Amino acid sequence: FKTESFDICILDIMLPKKDGFEIASDIRKINNDVPIIFLSAKTLKEDRIKGLRLGADDYLVKPFSIEELALKIEIFLKRSQKNEIAEKVSYTVGRYKFDTSNYVLTFEEQKINLTQRESELLKLFLDNKNKVLKRQQILTSLWGEDDYFMGRSVDVFISRLRKILATESHISIENLHGIGFKFNIEE
Repeated sequence: FKTESFDICILDIMLPKKDGFEIASDIRKINNDVPIIFLSAKTLKEDRIKGLRLGADDYLVKPFSIEELALKIEIFLKRSQKNEIAEKVSYTVGRYKFDTSNYVLTFEEQKINLTQRESELLKLFLDNKNKVLKRQQILTSLWGEDDYFMGRSVDVFISRLRKILATESHISIENLHGIGFKFNIEE
């Protein structure tokens, strides 16, 4: 099986053909990053330790709270998505190449130097392409809780990105009045 197609693995230990420990071991040989949560009726400390040593991220003993499981799944998915996003430093945007670490957008041989905020905004849009981003999400992601920048300053950065990317007709930054923005890429 291919673990890169899974966002999270939830395993029971007592399974018919192969136990959960063996499956977890097989998963870790292929993929060290996918979160693994064990759900088991086995309550012995040795079983919990074995599961965690095999690379499980958590071990819940039956009976468990569905709310607790749902929360743990949400936390692990957020964490793994942040790690994937944090690792990505180079993007292709239409015919542009975007180097996030140097704030440079390259089109053929032409290099366009972006400001740090423009670069952060473009990266945020690319990480959330074709999804609605609320204005508040954008402001908090770029400036944190500093309300000095609240207001229309984000519009200035969006306007500049629109001008830079104007040569790409299949890319647009849509203004959703009263809500936020959507970075559309038609593929």
